[in-house]
Amino acid sequence: MRYLILTFSLLLASAFRPPAPPPTLKLALLKYSGGGDWYNDVNSLKNLAKFCNENLRTNFDATDYATVEPGSAEIFNYPIVYATGHGNMLFSDLEARNLRAYLEGGGFLILNDDFGLDPFVRPAMKKVFPALDFVELPFSHPIYHQKYNFTNGVPKIHEHDGKPAQGFGLLYQGRLVCYYNFETDLGDGWDDIHNDPKELRTKALQMGANIVQYVFGQ
Repeated sequence: MRYLILTFSLLLASAFRPPAPPPTLKLALLKYSGGGDWYNDVNSLKNLAKFCNENLRTNFDATDYATVEPGSAEIFNYPIVYATGHGNMLFSDLEARNLRAYLEGGGFLILNDDFGLDPFVRPAMKKVFPALDFVELPFSHPIYHQKYNFTNGVPKIHEHDGKPAQGFGLLYQGRLVCYYNFETDLGDGWDDIHNDPKELRTKALQMGANIVQYVFGQ
């Protein structure tokens, strides 16, 4: 009898539980020109959004993400934009100015080296910020010490050239506006189609959550 009462109480409580609030945020994928596969990661942003909602209590839309072009006005609707790929990345003069205005105005760009992006992403971002160079962030940087502690910096997810994983940043007036993960591929770790070990996927998602938490705390 006591079990029946408890079961009924739980069912009653769940029936009157208020519905989850609608999502108020959405992550965005950058659709750039040049021929690189900007569309490569299939479920990365949805999985990262879901992980952040569950562990950081964010309110991202975990069912979809936006796709924005660097020269569009829509890019200003999204606090975090993600770019990935293996090949060429090009920005027109207009796109470079617009992307710079987005980043100077408080936006944040995550660049993901999906193996082979490095020779193209550096000159592309030099067009956006001619006076800035990528600097390697020290292991002590706060981005590695948010909810999750990465004492050795960005975790190594994919082998690539077998070199150590590195995290670079662009600093505009002392504020980190772009985080570039190199020789690791966080995006593939966020995705669920590459058969990465669960331990590596978890590390990738935790590092992604750190980036999100750092951005909102700046």
